[in-house]
Amino acid sequence: MSQKSYDNSPSLYLIPTPIGNLDDITLRTIKILEHVDVIFAEDTRVTVKLLKHLNIVKKLISNHNYNETDNHNKMLEYLTNGKNVGIVTDRGTPVISDPGYELVKVAIDNNYNVIALPGPTALIPALIVSGLEPSPFLFFGFLNNKEEKRKKELENLKNLDYTIIFYESPHRVGKTLNNIMQILGNRKISISREISKKFEEVYRGRISNIIEEVSNVKGELVIIVEKNKKENNYDNLTIIEHVNLYIKEGYDVKESIKKTAQDRKISKNEVYKVYHNIS
Repeated sequence: MSQKSYDNSPSLYLIPTPIGNLDDITLRTIKILEHVDVIFAEDTRVTVKLLKHLNIVKKLISNHNYNETDNHNKMLEYLTNGKNVGIVTDRGTPVISDPGYELVKVAIDNNYNVIALPGPTALIPALIVSGLEPSPFLFFGFLNNKEEKRKKELENLKNLDYTIIFYESPHRVGKTLNNIMQILGNRKISISREISKKFEEVYRGRISNIIEEVSNVKGELVIIVEKNKKENNYDNLTIIEHVNLYIKEGYDVKESIKKTAQDRKISKNEVYKVYHNIS
């Protein structure tokens, strides 16, 4: 069933807010913030500051990753009673690595309009200033907090011919970059820090050249990683040539054998025996 966003029926509005510079707010965003009857906000304290800056007073309801499911009925009650509902996050566009998805799905399932406003998001500015090929790109968001799961996620990404976009926190960026270099290789990357804010910076280069530079950075980070440029068909390489290819990239013999086995979908023991000429 199709939905008509502008049929004057009660609607759920996804409202982007500035990621740093308040001048980035759009006129339409201000009008919709004034228009809605209630706002579901990731952190009501942050939203109160924005609304005060705009001289807007609205009822706010906390909506974050840990209580969004509990808000289903609250949102539906407002829509059922003919009220318009807004969703905002602390910064940027709702749903994109932020709360909002659960409420959007419930609104759609109950045949209410969902209207998304264009506006600020960190991933696009970081991509277009990176100096890396902008398309095709894959937005991944945050990698897993646990290192083993993070490595598995990266293993699934390593052969994709897409520029990849990650969000990352400053206290974890060193570990994440090490994991990316270990699994994806010493690729070219760009790291944008504090986009649109006073101390905005962009770091560009190979991971090995940047990793120390960003060891003590602060603020929100967006990592852009160049696409895989390796030949994924290894049929033209012997096992020994394959292992040596990784050694040339800076991996030790043990890790090179492991990676070769993964690429060729054979056991590490088989690669080990061939490489070390063990019959």
